[in-house]
Amino acid sequence: MSSLTCTKLTLCTVSAILLQVIGLSLFVLGFFPVKPALSGFSGPESFQPPGCDSVADPNVSNLRPDQLKSLYQELYETPPSFDRLVLMVIDGLPAEFVLGRDDRPPSMVMEEVMPYTQLLLASGMAFGYHARAAPPTVTMPRLKAMVSGAIGGFLDVAFNFNTQALLDDNLIRQFFNIGWQMVMLGDETWLKLFPGLFTRHDGVSSFYVRDTVQVDYNVSRHLGDELNRTDWNLLILHYLGLDHVGHNGGRSSVFMGSKVKEMDEVIKMIHLSTKQFQDNDQGRTLLMVVSDHGMTENGNHGGSSYEETDSLVLLVGLKPKASDYPLVTRSTIHQVDIAPTLALLFGVPIPKNNVGMMIAEAFDSLTDDQQLRILELNSWQLLRLLQVQIPGLSCGSLSCDVLSNDQRPGITECNGSDEEMLCCLFANAVVLHKSWKSKRISRSNSGDEYHMTVLAYDNFLGAASKWLSGRATYKPAGVLIAGVAAMVFSCLVFIGLLFRLDQEVYPCKVRHLSDMKDIVLKCHFDETYVLAIIFILVLSMGSSSMVEEEQYIWHFLTSTFYLVLLRKAVQSLIARTGQNLISLIKEQNRSSYIQVSSIILILITGRIMRGWHQGGVNWAHLPDISKWLEQAGRCYVKSIQLVSCVLIMSVGVYSLFSLQSKKYSAMVIGLTFLVPGSLVMQHIIEYQDTSFAASSSGSNSTVQIIYTLLGVYTLGAFFGVPWLMPVPSPKILSVHTGSLSSNFLADLRMKFLVVGFRDSIYVIGWAYIHYWCLLQLLLQQPSNSMPVLFLLVQILASMYYCSKGGIHLKHFAFVAGLYYLGLAGHFALGNTNTLATIDVAGAFIGISSHSTLLSGILMFIITYASPMLALLSMVMYMAIKETCAPVNAQDVDIGHFLKMTVSFPCLVPLGLNSVVLVAYTIVLLIMRNHLFVWSVFSPKYLYVCAATACVYIGVSVVSLTAIYTSFVFAFRSGYVAVLHQR
Repeated sequence: MSSLTCTKLTLCTVSAILLQVIGLSLFVLGFFPVKPALSGFSGPESFQPPGCDSVADPNVSNLRPDQLKSLYQELYETPPSFDRLVLMVIDGLPAEFVLGRDDRPPSMVMEEVMPYTQLLLASGMAFGYHARAAPPTVTMPRLKAMVSGAIGGFLDVAFNFNTQALLDDNLIRQFFNIGWQMVMLGDETWLKLFPGLFTRHDGVSSFYVRDTVQVDYNVSRHLGDELNRTDWNLLILHYLGLDHVGHNGGRSSVFMGSKVKEMDEVIKMIHLSTKQFQDNDQGRTLLMVVSDHGMTENGNHGGSSYEETDSLVLLVGLKPKASDYPLVTRSTIHQVDIAPTLALLFGVPIPKNNVGMMIAEAFDSLTDDQQLRILELNSWQLLRLLQVQIPGLSCGSLSCDVLSNDQRPGITECNGSDEEMLCCLFANAVVLHKSWKSKRISRSNSGDEYHMTVLAYDNFLGAASKWLSGRATYKPAGVLIAGVAAMVFSCLVFIGLLFRLDQEVYPCKVRHLSDMKDIVLKCHFDETYVLAIIFILVLSMGSSSMVEEEQYIWHFLTSTFYLVLLRKAVQSLIARTGQNLISLIKEQNRSSYIQVSSIILILITGRIMRGWHQGGVNWAHLPDISKWLEQAGRCYVKSIQLVSCVLIMSVGVYSLFSLQSKKYSAMVIGLTFLVPGSLVMQHIIEYQDTSFAASSSGSNSTVQIIYTLLGVYTLGAFFGVPWLMPVPSPKILSVHTGSLSSNFLADLRMKFLVVGFRDSIYVIGWAYIHYWCLLQLLLQQPSNSMPVLFLLVQILASMYYCSKGGIHLKHFAFVAGLYYLGLAGHFALGNTNTLATIDVAGAFIGISSHSTLLSGILMFIITYASPMLALLSMVMYMAIKETCAPVNAQDVDIGHFLKMTVSFPCLVPLGLNSVVLVAYTIVLLIMRNHLFVWSVFSPKYLYVCAATACVYIGVSVVSLTAIYTSFVFAFRSGYVAVLHQR
């Protein structure tokens, strides 16, 4: 079997990565297509039964807005209920803040800060609803759902950061078509969705979440003037401050009460103004207060938990109605129900892609005939959409038939397939409606039949809306299969390369172990367990509960792995000494002490990190260390931040002094560690307080200086250290590596390359790790500063274990252990597999204005802090872990040296991630019709894709650092050899 050369290894690895990227792209585009939508906009045909010949004016597209409005009113047969609409969006407001939850009223605090809103609800002047929002619970897709009634594709969560114009049928365009004058104040997402449709607007960025004051002031400063004007029909107010307060401090933030009170004052101001407008006979105005989504306890959103999907709909201005207040406020609707309700209230066509059903209480003031007309129009629209989704559905012709007076209507029991059931429900409603019309004309008693007709329409609307909302998007089988096949093949390539490398390296390692007992040689449980971890993880992926609580799997499996290493360290110690455990106290076994102590330190810090955050979904409410710190007060958190920063700087400087022959160089480089660290400490002391208002210019300037220094120092370490590291003399080299071979020059160059490479790569690796930890102290939540320190301690302890006799552990097993530490740390920092735990607030630290690119990069850095730290530690690992020295220096070139040095730190993360990626891709494909496919499995897949990108970036940094450094020392070794010849 021919040896695997460096060139072959590189080409195979790069080809496998490219193939994996292609396969992943194909699968994502196939599995998460943008949800199909009917093109065009609804028109006069919406007021006629589906399947009937249209009698509308063929030149309707040439009508002026006022003429189109008159045509709609004529066809509608029901006058619009209101003349103007104020749509007030309170971003992130949970409905339970206003309406309570289950059988409980709102908390006493919320009742006290919203007195006017509670008065409106209690008096029957407002109707409140819990509006269920579909995941992903982020702003842009939720706004689309409210104005179009359609449920967007899951990847709208990504498009939320780069909003494009909404081209599908929607209410804003329908209002514009009939000549409405519209004003928008607030979140600029509206301007991006509907460019050019607003007469006046003042948009603010929704992503700069550090601002909780100015962002709402910019809306309210225009409100008084707009309410006094009569030149608009639609006023949109989108307040962002409450959502930003949540992102910064959670639901329990000290600023939440004052922000909710501010919103109550705005509602009071609008209601009193519109009431005066109506008293002056200037028309009726409807105030609709909505929220796009809720928020979790820590203030985030994006997932599918009740707290995130519980949004608010509040209708103010309807005809007052005496009703049971608790029952009214506990009613539940869907967010998509807003679109058909507003369309029918204002007499415009329902958007084509609407899947919602109108809110019945909004039409209580209408006559029985008009209410049935409303139900009929909503049913026709949903039937048209069903006919597109279910080819061959022909029950629409029933609405065109004329029921004879002698026919006796009846309710048919609806069973069978979806098509048969939906047709049956629609037929029942049509038959009863026509029968009611005929009896109304003959003045016979039709009260009971009216209620039966309403019930029949409700049954059809409910079934049709549920079916359309849960309709899976079409997934092209060919694209999915091609994507999975490409990823499987790339995974096999990575595994094959690792197997070949292990076969080449392991025989060399046997010689190092020749003096050890047979028990050590035969004990390979640790290596088997490394592979078992991935196998166990793959098996767990098929359970939605295990996906939600994945952090427990990683904490348990990683701790068990290091317990296995502890057992093996003790076994190897006994095998070397041939004595009992009393020999452990002898000085000669100091390295064994370090090994055992290092593993114990990893286990202790791992247990503390396990209790730092109660992540996941089911037990996130339980107490943990981070919650205790937040309750203890800001001074405790700040103290921990400062202690963590000092310890990280101290560890970084101290570790460089292990380069005994390079103390002077290490001291100079260590001093550079102190500069950004000192600035981070200054920022913690001066700017990190409990105020979540817009960041000061001083804070932004300090952070930007820190970013610059960290970037410059990192690049300086990468480019400069290989050139500036002191050149050892041949005499020193011989001391380092033993006697030289007969071919002095070849041996000299090889020894120079090995010693210089290891010294440089050690320093560069520490620079990467140290600067990355300082960056995390700056970006992470303040309570996460200690876990960042613990992650550094775990990696340092692993390196000491490796350097003090860890040669009995195969390369791939040790690299896998480091990688597992990074994945366990990912959850220890509070991350989960739901989108709600993404730290949006941290992504704007040091940024003066919103930048999608910069904020996205910072968000990625915060989320994948731990896995990236583990990957960056591979650079230092290459300097510590022994590789097989060449038998004959004359036969070894730089390619072979790189292969033996870089292969495992790069291929093991790629291989392990590939197994997880392929396995979860197959799981997602199998679970495509699962109840939780969009709420659990799909968010997890986005995390898997992001983790794949993290591995690519980390491996690229490791490989480029090693290649560049080795080539620099290869060049310098040639220069040294020339000088020696002279």
